[in-house]
Order: sequence, then C-alpha cells, then structure tokens
Amino acid sequence: MPRAHLHSAIFASLVAMLLTVAVAGVGNAGEAAANGAASKAARTAATTAPKRSDSSTDFARIDATTTLLVVSPHPDDETLCCAGAIQRVLKAGGRVSVVWLTSGDGSELSMLIVEKSLFINSDKLRDLAARRMAEARAATSLLGVPAAQQFFLGYPDRGLLLLMTDNYATPYHSRFTGATSVPYATALFPGDPYTGQSLERDFDAVLDRVHPTLVLAPSPEDGHPDHRASGILAIRALSHRNELAKGRYWIVHGGEGWPSPRGYYPDIPLNPPPRGKGLDPTAFVLTDDEQTRKLQAVRAYKTQMEVMSSFLLAFVRTTELYSALPVPAAVSKK
Repeated sequence: MPRAHLHSAIFASLVAMLLTVAVAGVGNAGEAAANGAASKAARTAATTAPKRSDSSTDFARIDATTTLLVVSPHPDDETLCCAGAIQRVLKAGGRVSVVWLTSGDGSELSMLIVEKSLFINSDKLRDLAARRMAEARAATSLLGVPAAQQFFLGYPDRGLLLLMTDNYATPYHSRFTGATSVPYATALFPGDPYTGQSLERDFDAVLDRVHPTLVLAPSPEDGHPDHRASGILAIRALSHRNELAKGRYWIVHGGEGWPSPRGYYPDIPLNPPPRGKGLDPTAFVLTDDEQTRKLQAVRAYKTQMEVMSSFLLAFVRTTELYSALPVPAAVSKK
C-alpha cells in the first residue's frame, strides 16, 4: 500500500475508534464510588418526584418567578439537553443561567478531525477550548441567555470524575492541556486548583450568585464520566442546601446507538435512553419555534458539528426528556 494511502487508512481507523468512544461514553475506575456517593441523595429526591405527565410544564413549574440554572459538563451539552426548556423559561419571563464545568479541552477526536493532528498538543487544545467557549456563548445567546449569565469554570475535560474521587484534595494534572489549575482568563475563577474541593467551592459560588428555583443537571446514569461527575456535584450541592427538590436530570450519553435514529429527524420524539431505565422521564414537548431555534444553536457548534454532526442533530426532536430522579430509586425487598 502506498505510504499516503496507509496514512489515510490509519487516520480513518483512529477517527472511527475515537468517535465510538466519544459518542458511546467510556468507563472509569471511579464510577462505582462516585455513583455510591449519589445514591442516598437520589433516594431522598425520589420522595419529591412529581408524577409522570404529558404536559410540557408539569415536570417543573415554569413562570415569571422561575430562575433556571443549567449545569453543562461541556460546551454543547446545555443545548442538546435543554434548549427547549431554556427558551420556555425566558418566554415566561423567568431568568436563565448556564454554567459550563469544562471548556471541552480534552477531545482527541477534535485533535484528529479539527486540528488534523495525530498527537496531543496542549497549545492547540487550549485554542480549541477558546473556540468552543466562543461557540457556547453564541449558541446560548441565540437561545436568549444573556452574556452576564454565562459562566465558565474551566475545569479539566475528561477529568471531572477523578476530581470527585482520587483528586478531591490533590490537584489533578490534565494530560491534554498540561494544566493543574484553571488556565482560562475568561473563567469565573481563573487559577483555581484542579481539585474536587475547588470545583465544589466554585459551583457553590454560582448557586449563591444565581439562586436558582430549578436546576437541570446530568444524571449520574449518563455514560460519560464528566457527565456522571457533574450530576454528582449538583446533587451534593443541592443536598447540602436542602434543595434537592429543585433538581431535574437529563442524559446525553444514553447508551450505544442512542439517540436512535442518528441525524436530523425533527418530526419524531426523543426516545428514552437505555441508560435511563428506571428514571421515568417526563417528555417536554417543544414548540416549532423552540425547535427551530434549538437547531440554530446546535449548528453554532461548528467544531463539534465537524466531528459528530449526526449525534448532535439527533437531539433536535419534538421532545426533551427530564427526570425528577437522578438515578433509579432503590426497590425495597419484602
């Protein structure tokens, strides 16, 4: 095989392999410990769970008094999960804030496809993070979220679960950016160490600033370690404040092949994810205008559309799914 063709074949194989990991989600040694930390809070949340309803607003009260906080592990998650709910709150006269826990600086797939590099380069990944943060601001602005309510924390992509476990007190070293503290000047608290303690402190500061009446966060059942950690972070913080009833939970990495079918099918609902079994999600039905604006916001993520457009577009459906349960409620044994 000619050298050029061999290089192309290797490159294509690497792209395919990394795409599988990026979309399906990967495992992590800290998963069991982290999920265990959420189980007690999950059982408490189950006691305040609303009944399943076909109404788009019965999953939570939405009116002019609503203050929504969307917890997004990476730039784009807030749009995939919650673009419809964001618009509904704003249309009702409420307030919306988004907090991104990472800036998306740990994507080997983006290094391959966007940066055309087979090797990790910390400078390029920080540049990629700057692009993704700019895209996040553009996308959420399209949805109506004011710039002053867009918060970036800048913690390590693909490192959040370790921050909540092994690196709770000891700084984590990102193999992607080389950083051990928040490296972005535009972050809410630049220079804060990459530890779970610091992440919790910064997230609490966001809660103090926003005073949300409704929090949309990832479920710890999500297949991506950063998403699981983000859900656990939100559950712990709300539990400490005796505000678990404010939480509603969503999944983006719901299992292999989900959402199905992949691609842009705007006339069908989002089907429940395999990883969400037992969560009994409520379907939040989008209006045509909300769906159109969600599509525009998804397309604002040009870097990610270049990498996994069929996955992103699969969330532009007639519904979004939210659960009052972060994890399935424990079944009592008789």
